[in-house]
Amino acid sequence: MRAIVLLSGGLDSATAAAMAKAEGWAIDALTVRYGQVHAIELEAARRVAKAVGVERHVELDIDLTAFGGSTLVGEGAVPKGRDMEASGIPSTYVPARNTVFLSLALAFAETRGAERIAIGVNAIDFSGYPDCRPEYLAAFERVAQLATRAGVEGREIRIYAPLATMSKAEIIREGVRLGVDYGLTHSCYDPKPGGRPCGECDSCRLRSRGFTEAGIQDPLFS
Repeated sequence: MRAIVLLSGGLDSATAAAMAKAEGWAIDALTVRYGQVHAIELEAARRVAKAVGVERHVELDIDLTAFGGSTLVGEGAVPKGRDMEASGIPSTYVPARNTVFLSLALAFAETRGAERIAIGVNAIDFSGYPDCRPEYLAAFERVAQLATRAGVEGREIRIYAPLATMSKAEIIREGVRLGVDYGLTHSCYDPKPGGRPCGECDSCRLRSRGFTEAGIQDPLFS
């Protein structure tokens, strides 16, 4: 059994990788360098891949800055201190990012004979991105069956999103139980010089709230 993990280097993808590994899946990882302003996360992805025991780790360059449309690719400033309960999709949403990433992972899965694509999306403690919702993942899984040789020949490739309905605190507790070293991960959208998290962007605040609610010290601030 083999799974392709979309590995960003963040807390969620590290946990999803550990959960897939704990279920007995051999793990390959795909990390995408898409022009993100927080490219330091790529170093975290390498650390996590090594810790999890990834067999093959592919890093791809896909320049989404050519399209723009998001503060995460340098179009405007990353928002700080935003009202997390506000309606609407924040400027950190990268247009169609998960569709692009899942499509690349699907191609990787076919060539590696993988039966799962693991992605650490979460639809509970998140910023409101439309491509993190369970109904989106179900739709993409249907595409995977229709659009691939593997699907036509009866070897279905499933989307594995174990964090989709978990709170951030639940994710952290599960990761700690599985031995995930969250000190290896990176979550901040706008890190300070040297890579220290800003503590004010959506991702930092969601991470902080999750560790607080889990009653666990974040190793990045220990």
